[in-house]
Amino acid sequence: MKKFVLAPDSFKESLTAKEVCQAMESGLRQAFPDSDYLHIPMADGGEGTMQSLVDATEGVVKELEVVGPLGETVIANYGVLGDGITGVIEMASASGIQLVPKEARNPLLTTTYGTGQLIKACLDEGVKQIIIGIGGSATNDAGAGMAMALGASLLDEKGCSIGLGGGELGNVTNINIDQLDRRLHEVDLLVACDVTNPLCGEIGASYVFGPQKGASQEMVALLDANLAHFANVIEKQLSIKVLEEPGSGAAGGLGAGLLAFTNAKLEKGIEIVTRYTELEKHVKEADYVFTGEGGMDSQTKYGKTPYGVAKIAQRHHKTVIGIAGHIGDGIEELYDEGFTAILGIVPSAVSLDKALETGFRNVERTCENIGRLLINSNRK
Repeated sequence: MKKFVLAPDSFKESLTAKEVCQAMESGLRQAFPDSDYLHIPMADGGEGTMQSLVDATEGVVKELEVVGPLGETVIANYGVLGDGITGVIEMASASGIQLVPKEARNPLLTTTYGTGQLIKACLDEGVKQIIIGIGGSATNDAGAGMAMALGASLLDEKGCSIGLGGGELGNVTNINIDQLDRRLHEVDLLVACDVTNPLCGEIGASYVFGPQKGASQEMVALLDANLAHFANVIEKQLSIKVLEEPGSGAAGGLGAGLLAFTNAKLEKGIEIVTRYTELEKHVKEADYVFTGEGGMDSQTKYGKTPYGVAKIAQRHHKTVIGIAGHIGDGIEELYDEGFTAILGIVPSAVSLDKALETGFRNVERTCENIGRLLINSNRK
């Protein structure tokens, strides 16, 4: 009896990672009906990380009303993993760019306050670790809103609390953390962060990521100056240097805010996910490893899920099959990184909408065909 480890990422807008696992097994069972199939839904720290970790560990997802990016009320999600002691958050659920219409995007105004509320909700669950994915933000406030939601006071020269948004950071003259939630220093907080941008400058948060959040050139310059000012106040009053730390510019400076106000450690998302799903332990026992995501190309080797899975499998000399909705340029580079084969799942020239709609069947059929090839090769 063969053992298959199924460890894909989601196929965005088509299938969750868990659904991809189900489709893979359904197809492979046509060739290997009596084999053992282990589902390990994966993610790389971006969208879908919370759901994948919850699914992989049989945890639970919970809803919470929080303050959205523009101060409105939104419904956000957080998870508690199957171990009961690990919380998981995607900041985009509370403070993501998808929550702000294009015409309303303005990082002078958007806030991470709701992300802080999600962290507090995890603390209220009594967790010992919190994992935070920080991709997809609408914000440029260096986590100031998050810190305020957790009890920090950011005060102007008159002793009044500053407002929300990146446009207010230039007004901070005093930081008071007397009321900051003390539980923050009792938990391990892991930040899934795959960028190394510093907080400020030409490759910092405002200049690199600000325009996609609605910032004009004038706004970018103001936001950058505000972040630098805030970092200076943090260093003087909290004795924590965040200005040039790699990853401090992630998510509009949320990386810096997490480093300043919590015990956060920044780590590559795929490394966090593979560790918490115990992927390597299961790969060691596998005969075949299947992975994939919506698109694979030369960029896959820069921290994407299939690459992370393949490198673990390569260490243990396992057959690794990758599948994708779209295969782009440079895919041949991945064959030196552990992949045995990489196949597209779309059967013919169809519209994107049709491809997304038929994702389950396409994964299922492709894996059935792969399975029939594998079983035939085993007979020889």
